[in-house]
Amino acid sequence: MREDLLPIGAFARACGLSPKALRLYDSLGLLRPARVDPVTGYRYYAAGQLESARLVVWLRRLDMPLAGIREVCALGPAAAAREIGAHWARVEAETALRRDLAAFLIAHLTREPAHGPGKDDLTMTELRHHAHSDTGRVRPANQDAAYAGGRLLAVADGFGPAGASASSAAVQALRFLDDGEPPADGVLDLLEEAVRAAAEAVRDAASGAGEAGTTLTALLWTGSRLALTHIGDTRAYVLRDGGLSLLTRDHTLVQSMVDEGRLTPLEAAADPRRSLLARALTGDGTAARPDLRLYDSLPGDRYLLCSDGLSTVVPEPRLRGLLAAAPDPDRAVTSLIDAAGAAGGPDNVTCVVADAPALAA
Repeated sequence: MREDLLPIGAFARACGLSPKALRLYDSLGLLRPARVDPVTGYRYYAAGQLESARLVVWLRRLDMPLAGIREVCALGPAAAAREIGAHWARVEAETALRRDLAAFLIAHLTREPAHGPGKDDLTMTELRHHAHSDTGRVRPANQDAAYAGGRLLAVADGFGPAGASASSAAVQALRFLDDGEPPADGVLDLLEEAVRAAAEAVRDAASGAGEAGTTLTALLWTGSRLALTHIGDTRAYVLRDGGLSLLTRDHTLVQSMVDEGRLTPLEAAADPRRSLLARALTGDGTAARPDLRLYDSLPGDRYLLCSDGLSTVVPEPRLRGLLAAAPDPDRAVTSLIDAAGAAGGPDNVTCVVADAPALAA
């Protein structure tokens, strides 16, 4: 036997994996032993395999699934580092979702019960809203779609030969959410199921063509909170106390490069690849995971949902000023679309603006 080979027990102690785990990883082709005794079946590992084994240990501590670990171990250092970063970003997003849901459940379960007349829990009336979509000054057709109701706001931006049908189908699939008051419990599950239905509708509308699809951003009113779903580069903002905050993160190649530190936000704004999507609802039915969030809403909040025909040509300080100056959602939408046109209107531009009403006892 070679002197640099370690029996499975010694190798397990050196790398921090149990012999049982090593046998599992051998059967999965993830970490093969350097030699297997043909008579006893005993496994031996080379000392040079310790680094790979320790990488597996560390990746398991990050809760990376075995299929992902197999991919990372097959990559070079730079590519492996990027894949680990992408995995951790997904973990953080899922953790944030569970944190928001936990906070909601805690608040719901510890709410003081109402006693006597006039002591009912405060409720929210419906949103005041307005929506409009404009073809712009360059594109021959409009592939955007929008919906604004008392409880549901949605914007979709289609692409490809069936883009208009895809965006309309996605928004239409969500409209049932505006019928009646959505349940406070499980609203994110309800929204996620609605997006699955939207994905199926997009696939049908695009006739299975993978080059066609749509982005989708929607807000669902649940009383004093807003449930958000988002996929692609349509956006949602909130204007609160004079400050404008972006509620969504673009699912684009350029945004991922910003997240990795390979581009600055200023460089990203001018990058010719900024419209390349990393996630969308596509005609070929490819599974795409939407972002899901819960947000507390305050009286006086103003919400903007828009396609990238607005956000790429009108800078945020200008968006904030126009939203703050408009006395109502109708005039806010008009001023925003006019601003996009004044900036050249290179793309379809769609806006939905809604105001959170005052609390009513």
